[in-house]
Amino acid sequence: MKVHLIGIGGTGMGAFAGLLQEAGHDVRGSDTQLFPPMSTQLEAAKIPVFEGFRPENLDWEPDFVVVGNVCGREHVEVVAAQARGLALESFPSLLEKVVLPERRALVVAGTHGKTTTSSLLTWMLQVAGLQPSALVGGVPINLGRGYLFGRGPSIVLEGDEYDTAFFDKGSKFFHYRPFRAIVTSVEFDHADIFADLDAVKAAFVRFVELIPPEGDLVVCADDAGAMEVSRAARCKVTTYRVLGDGDDPRSADYTCRVEAKRGRGMMVFEVFERGTSLGEFQTTLVGTYNLGNVLAALAVARQEGASVPALHDAVRRFLGVKRRQELLGIASGIRVVTDFAHHPTAVRLTTTAIRRRFPNGRMYVCFEPRSASSRRAVFSDGYAESFAAASRVLVGPLFRPEKIPPDQRLDPQALAKAINAHGVEATAHADVDDLAQSVLAEAAPGDTILLLTSGSFGGLGEKILKALGDAVMFATPEDLPSVHALCASYGLAPTIPGDTTETLIIREPEGAVVGCVSLRMVGPQALLFNLAIDRERRGEGLGWMLADGILRRARMLGVQQVYLVTTDATDFFAGKLGATPASVEEIDPQIRRDPNFVLGDRAVCMKIDPSYKRG
Repeated sequence: MKVHLIGIGGTGMGAFAGLLQEAGHDVRGSDTQLFPPMSTQLEAAKIPVFEGFRPENLDWEPDFVVVGNVCGREHVEVVAAQARGLALESFPSLLEKVVLPERRALVVAGTHGKTTTSSLLTWMLQVAGLQPSALVGGVPINLGRGYLFGRGPSIVLEGDEYDTAFFDKGSKFFHYRPFRAIVTSVEFDHADIFADLDAVKAAFVRFVELIPPEGDLVVCADDAGAMEVSRAARCKVTTYRVLGDGDDPRSADYTCRVEAKRGRGMMVFEVFERGTSLGEFQTTLVGTYNLGNVLAALAVARQEGASVPALHDAVRRFLGVKRRQELLGIASGIRVVTDFAHHPTAVRLTTTAIRRRFPNGRMYVCFEPRSASSRRAVFSDGYAESFAAASRVLVGPLFRPEKIPPDQRLDPQALAKAINAHGVEATAHADVDDLAQSVLAEAAPGDTILLLTSGSFGGLGEKILKALGDAVMFATPEDLPSVHALCASYGLAPTIPGDTTETLIIREPEGAVVGCVSLRMVGPQALLFNLAIDRERRGEGLGWMLADGILRRARMLGVQQVYLVTTDATDFFAGKLGATPASVEEIDPQIRRDPNFVLGDRAVCMKIDPSYKRG
C-alpha cells in the first residue's frame, strides 16, 4: 500500500508514517521546514519528505492521502488529491483500518500526562518482553522514536481528544477501538474546538463507552472529571492515586507512597496493588503527578501480564520523553530545560516540579503562547496564577496571532501584568531575540532557564546555549558521526547507541563537536567510556566538565558504581573524580563483554562512586 501524508512533520503524523513503514507499506510525505525531533526521526527511518506543498508531490500516485488536522479543504494537496480521485483519510481512520484489526488497543487518554504515560506503558511492556506496538505523540528517550511495530498482540496508543480532520470533526480517539484505556484527567482544554467543560466531558464519555464489557478502564481516583466520565464505562474500572500522609493504601486499586530521597536524584516510592505492597520503586521523573502517570501505566501493564521485577527495572530505567522536562544543556553553570506544558495546570505542575528538582539559584521561565488553546484569552486568568514557582517569567510573542480572532486572542502584555500582580516578576517580549538577550543578561551560574513551548520557540534554546558557549548537552543521532570521528582520532572504538547508553557532547557555537563522553548502564553498574576532547581544545577543562556531567547523570539514574578503563589518565580520574582502582572480577559480566571495555597491556581499571563530591 502506498501512503502519502500531508504535514508529515507533526509528532503524530511522523510517528504514524514510521509505523506504516515498519508494517511494510510504502510511505512518503510533505511538509514545510522540519525540526527535531521529528526531522531526525523521519531521516533515520529513510522516509522521503517533499519540502513544501505542491500538486506534483502526488505524482507517485499513492493509494491513500492522509490529511493532518491542520489542513483545510482548500489545501493545495487536498485539492490536487480530490482532482485526481485519490482517497482522503485522517491518520486515526487509516490506523483503524490497517493496523487495529490485528492489535489489542491500549489507549492512554486525558487532558494531562498522555505522552509520558503512553511512553511509560510502552517501555514497561517492552522491558517485560511483551513486544508491543506503539504510536505516541512524542519521542520517548528510551526508544528514540514515537512508534514501534512489535510482534506482540497489543498496541499502545496516545488517545487525543482533539478533532481528526476537516472532514471529521470528532475526536481522534473515537477511531482507536480501545480494549484497555487510561483516563488521567479531564479538564477544559482545546478551546478552539470545545465550547466548554461539558463538551470535553461528552467526548470522554463517548470514548469510555467504546470499551467493551470484557475490557478495562484505569482512572485517577483524585481527578473529579476522570471519575465522572468513568461512570459511563461498561467494563471493570480500576483506580489509582498518589497517597498523602495518613492515606490508606487500599483507598484505590493502585496506590503509592513517596519515601525519603536516597541522595541520588531519584524519587523513591512504595507501590501497593489492592493493598499489597509491590516493593520499592525508583524513578528519575520529577513531580507527584508523574508518580500518578507511573501508577496508571503500571496498572495496565499488570493487566497485560507484566511481572513485578520487570516493572521495577522499567521504571528505574525510564528516561522520559523528549521536550518533557528535558535538559537541553548546561553552559556556564546555567541549566536550560524545556517542557511542552501549555495548559495552566500543566504549567503550574511543571514549574513546581522543576523548582523542586533545582532548588538553588533563580528559575527563569520563558513561556511561548503557541498552541491553539494557549493563544486564547480564555486561559489568561489561569496562566496568571500558574507561575508561582518562578523567579521571573518572560512571555514570548504570540505564535501566528492572525490565526486567532482578535476578540479571543491572548494579550502577552496583559498576561505579564497579571503575573506581576500575583507577586512574580514578569515581562512580555515582542520577539525571541529580545527575550533571549533579556534572560542572558540576568542568568548566572546555578540558575535554571525553563522553556515552556509546544514548538521550537524560534530556536530559543539553541540561541541561549550558543551565546553561553561550550554547552554540555545530550548527543543527537546527527551528532554521532562527529562523535565517532573524534573517538577514532584517539583509536577508540565507536559508541554504539542503545536504550541503556547516553552520550554527552560539547558543541562549539559553529556546531563542531569538540568533546564527548558516554555511559552504558547495566543494572546498578555503568561503564564510562570514550571521554575524548579535540586536541586543539585540550587543557581548557572540557574533559572535567563532561565527566562531571555524565557522573551527575549516572547518579540521577540510580547508578551505584561507575567503571572505566584508562591507560594514561589515572591521575585525572583519581584527583578530579575520586576514582579508585578496581578489580575486573567485581564488574558485571555484561560490562566486561562490552566492546568499549578494552583491557590493554598498560590499561588500569578504575571505579567511581557517582555520589562522590568532586572538586
